[in-house]
Amino acid sequence: MSQPQPDAERRVTTLELFFDLVFVFTVTQLTVMLAHDLSFATAGHVALVFTVLFWMYGAYAYLTNQVPPDRPSRRLLLLLGMGGFLLCALAIPDAFTDTGAGIAFGLSYLLVVLVHSALYTRSHGRDVIWYAIPNSLAALAVTAAGPAESFEADGLWALALLLQFVTPRLAQYGPGRRDGRTAAQLRSQLGGLDPGHFVERHGLLLIIAFGESVIAIGIGVGDLPLSAGVVGGTFLSLALAAALWWSYFVRDEHRAERAFRDTAPPDRFALAMNAFYYAFLPMLLGIACLAAGVKKVLGHLADPLATAPALALAGGVALFLAGEVAFGAVLRLTPLGWRAAAVPLCLATVAVGHAVSGLAQLLSLVAVVVAMLLAEDRLAAGSRSGRPSPAVRSLPAGDPAP
Repeated sequence: MSQPQPDAERRVTTLELFFDLVFVFTVTQLTVMLAHDLSFATAGHVALVFTVLFWMYGAYAYLTNQVPPDRPSRRLLLLLGMGGFLLCALAIPDAFTDTGAGIAFGLSYLLVVLVHSALYTRSHGRDVIWYAIPNSLAALAVTAAGPAESFEADGLWALALLLQFVTPRLAQYGPGRRDGRTAAQLRSQLGGLDPGHFVERHGLLLIIAFGESVIAIGIGVGDLPLSAGVVGGTFLSLALAAALWWSYFVRDEHRAERAFRDTAPPDRFALAMNAFYYAFLPMLLGIACLAAGVKKVLGHLADPLATAPALALAGGVALFLAGEVAFGAVLRLTPLGWRAAAVPLCLATVAVGHAVSGLAQLLSLVAVVVAMLLAEDRLAAGSRSGRPSPAVRSLPAGDPAP
């Protein structure tokens, strides 16, 4: 089987970006679901749905890195997979309350898995069975959850997650024994990723997801008159999203690509899983929570907030920053102390929103994140002025990924 050159420069195609736009509609639907009912039960369901769906998004990002959509058959299959994701997104609001919607979600997800598996045969041949089967079983578990009772349904969704989490180990250690390939050779094949393309693909997903927070501002303002308070709240909401954008795209993205390139191919697959799946999950979920909080807060800027919207607003920012700390730890990017310190400070702003107002909480969150960025900038400037810079410590070629 022919493999792409690990370091061949490739750009994200417009079809991949089109695919990402369809996937991000799921983030929109999850935000709507959470904003409709700001409860821990709904937040748990949102986390379940997004984790299941993001697993297959990550698989498609890896797929198009290995199997570029550069011919009609591949493009048509990718478009079919997009259709499956769109149907999943449409079923999300009622997936846990309506049997028909739950089954529709599961069957659509199964379609996504089957299309993905068919495309994977282009690069991995018969070895595709080692991830096609557990992914298909996960989709069937989600389908079976549709008509199940609440407790049983949650258990079936948890089973789907368990199947997904064991799939990477099957992919690394299951195939290849019939032709004598070693585990290291298999990991090298799986790690034959183009670092620039892989990092860019996930960065574009993140920037599209940030668009959801901008849309949330428009929905939150709605028909409200543009008073000084509403204008101030609008700018603070945008400033908060912009500060989070800054923390990843100005601080982390290029350093992440460099660390990825400095990692030997046998270790890249584990690094990709840890950084761009496990660490990206809280970052994307944080954006969804932030968007739900913004929708609720902008209509009540001058009033003390109920606990739920205040927690959604602060929790979204804290979740994003916690994901960034995990992302930086996996890739060994430093410093991380200021971001770790910002997480509890963001959560503490719940008390400000609850006791003072939504506008005060927005201002507090912006102050925390901007102060974090300024502290990091000052530390980086001090490092450049004389001391060895701690900004990047690339993985040695032989070190295993965390």
